Amino acid sequence: MITALLIAVVVLLFFSVPVAVCLGFASLIALYVKGIPVVNLAQSVYEALDSFALMAVPFFILAGSLMQTGGISRRLIALANALVGWFRGGLGSASVLASMFFATISGSSSATTAAIGSTLIPAMEKKGYPKPFAAATCAAAGELGVIIPPSIPMVVYGLVANVSIGSLFIAGFLPGLMIGLSLVATIVVVARWKGFDLVPVVSGREWLSQLRKAFVDAFWALLMPVIILGGIYTGLFTPTEASVIAVVYGFAVGKFVYRELKWSDLLPIFSKSMVATSLIMLIVGYAAIFGYVLAIEQVPQNLGKAIGSFSTNPIVFMLLVNVLLFVVGTLLEALVTIILVAPILAPVAATFGIDPTHFGIIMIVNVAIGMLTPPVAVNLVVACKVANLRMSQLTRPVCLYLAVLTLDVLIISYVPAISTWLPSVLK
Repeated sequence: MITALLIAVVVLLFFSVPVAVCLGFASLIALYVKGIPVVNLAQSVYEALDSFALMAVPFFILAGSLMQTGGISRRLIALANALVGWFRGGLGSASVLASMFFATISGSSSATTAAIGSTLIPAMEKKGYPKPFAAATCAAAGELGVIIPPSIPMVVYGLVANVSIGSLFIAGFLPGLMIGLSLVATIVVVARWKGFDLVPVVSGREWLSQLRKAFVDAFWALLMPVIILGGIYTGLFTPTEASVIAVVYGFAVGKFVYRELKWSDLLPIFSKSMVATSLIMLIVGYAAIFGYVLAIEQVPQNLGKAIGSFSTNPIVFMLLVNVLLFVVGTLLEALVTIILVAPILAPVAATFGIDPTHFGIIMIVNVAIGMLTPPVAVNLVVACKVANLRMSQLTRPVCLYLAVLTLDVLIISYVPAISTWLPSVLK
């Protein structure tokens, strides 16, 4: 059965069949080979999608689209530039900071990359940044969209691994902050080394004046993550209810406060959000039957025994997990990786005494890195499209960022407190 499943997946992927179709059709073949009624496929897909928590996905996608069109992302970029744009490397650092701001709203890395890159890649090029470096910077910073909450991959991981989504949201803050600071440090070093991004001398009074103006302009945009995340962490509403509030708030601010959102914009926004939601839901639904096939063949248990026979050391296990996720992340999209791998590895990690929330963050950070590793490399595709570059032109700067991010994921893996301290404090 497993042989039939794997052969079908490989053959279908080789012929560029969409991932959702690969998962569903391969599972159908495996069920037929095993003699299991194929009606189980429809039942498993329905049960996987019949989830209150999963309803957060379409609403967070819609909220991100509303904010991008309604002027919220532009004001967040302006605030980030006012905060750090006064030193050499500041504009590149602003792209990271703006991505961190936008990540608290969108929950999507590709949306973050597109929203920030469309404005800052041309601006960075004007300031002397090499265009490939500017595009790679926005792509690397865009991964913070799934690490800093709210995060669509965190919602999916919480569902498939039976981990509290609220705890994952809280746990993502410090790792996201650490990764953001490491990217800023890299940009500053490269800018000074290469001698680009010269900035005029700005007095403290001028800087405070610019910062005050940008803060006032972005106040309503900044209030949104405070309301959403504050409500989740204080127990006022669930992550799913927060996603609905995000939609209502994003529409109200874009339409009635900033007045940049037009009635004519709504149909394209809804259309784009529905397509994005449909793609994710198809993958989630058909991955459920794929996971069902793996479960009845006891793949997680057998893998756990294999790893346990190889080593009983959690440090070695964590290293193997990171290597595996890095390889898988180059081949599969983030949500597919989580849906396929999390049900297998999460129970094994528990046998090694690894905190479920900590392991969830390790997986999220790893799949985020996968957004920079070809051939899938979702963020690179978006950045190349915005910058009108070929992916091969971004090789050198991307390798630099991958080295930094690899160090980050190792630190997060072997220092559990970075992920577990904040949830333990806020319990």
